[in-house]
Amino acid sequence: MIMVTGGAGFIGSNLHAALAERGLETVVVDRLRGEGKWRNLAHHAPSRIVHPDELEAFLAMHPPIEMVFHLGAISSTTASDGDLVWRTNVELPRMLWNWCAARGVRFVYASSAATYGDGAEGFADGLGGLGRLKPLNLYGWTKHAFDQIVAREIAAGAKRPPQWAGLKFFNVYGPNEYHKGHMISVIKVKHDEILAEKLPRLFRSDRPDVADGGQRRDFIWVGDLVDVMLWLLDTPGVNGLFNLGTGRARSYLDLAYAVCRAAKVAEEVEFIDMPGKLHGQYQSYTEADMSRLRAAGYAGQFTTLEDGIARYVGGFLRAADPYR
Repeated sequence: MIMVTGGAGFIGSNLHAALAERGLETVVVDRLRGEGKWRNLAHHAPSRIVHPDELEAFLAMHPPIEMVFHLGAISSTTASDGDLVWRTNVELPRMLWNWCAARGVRFVYASSAATYGDGAEGFADGLGGLGRLKPLNLYGWTKHAFDQIVAREIAAGAKRPPQWAGLKFFNVYGPNEYHKGHMISVIKVKHDEILAEKLPRLFRSDRPDVADGGQRRDFIWVGDLVDVMLWLLDTPGVNGLFNLGTGRARSYLDLAYAVCRAAKVAEEVEFIDMPGKLHGQYQSYTEADMSRLRAAGYAGQFTTLEDGIARYVGGFLRAADPYR
């Protein structure tokens, strides 16, 4: 039995679908609420859905769980309730880490590229050098705080899960993200603008050294994330904190033009001012250093931005059923 927290969400439901396609029994921990998240699970009903408020009681029943993929989090970069975000993004994974360590259950958790802040300290992963990183927002700081807790546990030789891995997700896009509101991927937003017969809009740069549309991020197709997590499931000897991007930064202008091509419209964009609340909290450049994951043995190839966008638009956003 595999447990996926956040399993009705974007990344979690894609992982759950892949596990179900392997014939594995899954337990999803999530809130379905009224946002249509149930549709993310409609093609692959889990064995059980556990509400997060009932998780500790469920775990106290000693379910026969082989591995936990902890993907649930408050992921909004504009979240401001520090108590709630700390409880969700730090105390919950700490509880799961301790439970897995005590029960001998393998544990993989989602960290984030937001831990790198403005990138001034580079994008080298691993537990060393965490103290130099300066996240720009509450979300990134709490993800960083849990990475630091893990680092202290490992350094102290404390009891740990038999396999553990943290994955610093970069900018993920793909099907089943439709409930995410303002945190939905830029690809989906640009496609929606085109459907509304508008030009795709991009933020003007808030930095004099970066051209409008020249902000660059490492955009990764959700299926590539799932492949890495399945590889970890199949490779129990791998432990560590790893980046998970493509290793190649691409500009927002590249992205917008790729969406235009996939939607078969002219490659044109409109630039708009960046909201004031994002000034100083906006990463103008991210690029995953993938050398440690490669050194650990992962040999899969990552989808190019153009191929991923074409697959997303043609296979999902323009399909009668856009769900995975």
